[in-house]
Amino acid sequence: MDAMNKNKQLLLILMLSVLITMVASYNVPAIFTFGDSIFDAGNNRFKKDCTIQANFTPYGQNYFHHPTGRFTNGRTVPDFFCQFLGIDLQKPFLQAAMEVNNNKSQGYPSNGINFASAGSGVMNATNADEGVMSIHQQLEQFKLLMNQNRIDKKLVQQSLFLFESGSNDIFNYFIPFETPTLDPDAFVDVMLAEVGYLIDQIYQLGARRIGIFSLGPVGCVPARALLPGATVTKCFGKMNKMIKKYNKGLETIVMSVPLTHPGAVAVYGAVYDIVQRFRAIPQRYGFSNTSTACCGVGVLKGMSQCGKEEFSVCENPNEYLFWDFFHPSEHTYKLLSKALWSGKPSRIRPFNIQTLANMTVVIPP
Repeated sequence: MDAMNKNKQLLLILMLSVLITMVASYNVPAIFTFGDSIFDAGNNRFKKDCTIQANFTPYGQNYFHHPTGRFTNGRTVPDFFCQFLGIDLQKPFLQAAMEVNNNKSQGYPSNGINFASAGSGVMNATNADEGVMSIHQQLEQFKLLMNQNRIDKKLVQQSLFLFESGSNDIFNYFIPFETPTLDPDAFVDVMLAEVGYLIDQIYQLGARRIGIFSLGPVGCVPARALLPGATVTKCFGKMNKMIKKYNKGLETIVMSVPLTHPGAVAVYGAVYDIVQRFRAIPQRYGFSNTSTACCGVGVLKGMSQCGKEEFSVCENPNEYLFWDFFHPSEHTYKLLSKALWSGKPSRIRPFNIQTLANMTVVIPP
């Protein structure tokens, strides 16, 4: 009887060991990222004609200890996801392409590529005169690599695809240099059509695990101090109204993916709601300031980009929701990443990134 109990205990331990191994190892070898400055790992650094840059101090000061082209003081959401998955950080596409072209690398990285470009939007015209790469251009770069067989399609089918874009389109809608030709609702509808096209295209190229993330409350960023009609004592309501309509459309796209794209799975990250929770109960999340940028100048430190003009930097960036006039601090990104990685449906739905990473993707022969 004792021997039988011992055998049962050994069997249970073996089963638990297998289960732990299954949970600890993920089925995602790579991440492919599309978006703007929230996700950019430094693509703009490699574009000489691009004027939207974070290639100077004090960007990167609290983690990399030098500027990397990321618009924060450290890591961003894709970086933290890599940490959770146990894979290396992705290189910016333009860096990887330069290394291949200069024979410094035999091929493109097997852990994925970051195509995001700071300042870009889902609309081609957004900040085009600044030399950024729109979502459409990012898609074309990825498509070219696939058509040239520079990336293994089986790798792509197992990988995680991340998308976040739209902040610049909507922020620029309120800059009074040109009168918008579309009303807010029609403008958002055009944006959503562009997102739908991106999802269709990356699916055709092999994407099967897709994370689509909502915009945060852009009307609350310190840079709103630059806009006519926006108050600095509270968030810019008209802008956040457009943001919420766009976010609602993004979630609708996510819900339709399994129906319109057989074999693909998508999740919706409710970034807006997560950040608003940070703002509602800041002390719980370690924030002492959720309105002013840590680094910048003027009202809300939102009148100019960090590192330019006579800027100042706070002593405790981890206590600030915003690093600069438009972008979160690394602490904010870390909290966001944890909520998206393992959060409940109020944070990310229909399930979280960790569950998505654990899924087995069946690759057709």
